[in-house]
Amino acid sequence: MSEPQGSENTTRRMPVLEKTDAGPPAEDELGQSASAADYDPPPAVDDAHGGQGRFWSARRVPAGIVALLVLVGAGVLLYDVAAVRAHRPASHWRRSLARQLAERPLDDTWVLVGACLAAALGLWLIVLAVTPGLRDVLPMRRTHPDVRAGLHRGAAATALRDRAMEVSGVRSVRVRMGRRKVDVRAVSHFRALDDVRADLDATLTDGIRGLGLVRTPALSVHVARPGRKG
Repeated sequence: MSEPQGSENTTRRMPVLEKTDAGPPAEDELGQSASAADYDPPPAVDDAHGGQGRFWSARRVPAGIVALLVLVGAGVLLYDVAAVRAHRPASHWRRSLARQLAERPLDDTWVLVGACLAAALGLWLIVLAVTPGLRDVLPMRRTHPDVRAGLHRGAAATALRDRAMEVSGVRSVRVRMGRRKVDVRAVSHFRALDDVRADLDATLTDGIRGLGLVRTPALSVHVARPGRKG
């Protein structure tokens, strides 16, 4: 029996397809339907446009928040400007803001705090604009010029965990799938730990190769005995 696993390796999610086209799939659902030792991955397609890089996030939440704030601020400001043009007094907040900006020195605490917040917000938006995002999706090798696939890290961790449970002597496995490293911690209740570790290294190496990822992550395997009860 295997002990309950965390969210990092219990959720089974389908690979992400950027475009669906006719032709053979790049990989099966979890990369585990056939033995990875007999798996001969098809050659990757050369892509001069960097199509094998990471997937870019749509950034809907940050873009929506910024758009909403700009819309509200511009709407309030335009309403106040229109009210002044209609020979009505300006709003109290605008008169107070103009007076504060005119009277406060540049080294005032609140001026510095506001400038730091504005700079931090601008830096955050720049980082969101120039980074891909979607860290949970691992890009897979392209075997068709019109199809680009990605595998969720949770699905990859589940596939490797299932492969590790097939090794003789393994009682439970915990797999953490990163973009550059796979950390595997197994509990063995019989057989020598060195033998179990060697089998896990071979099995998981084949399993990682069978996932069909663009960048092969490094493998780290730790094997221990189950703790004593009581």
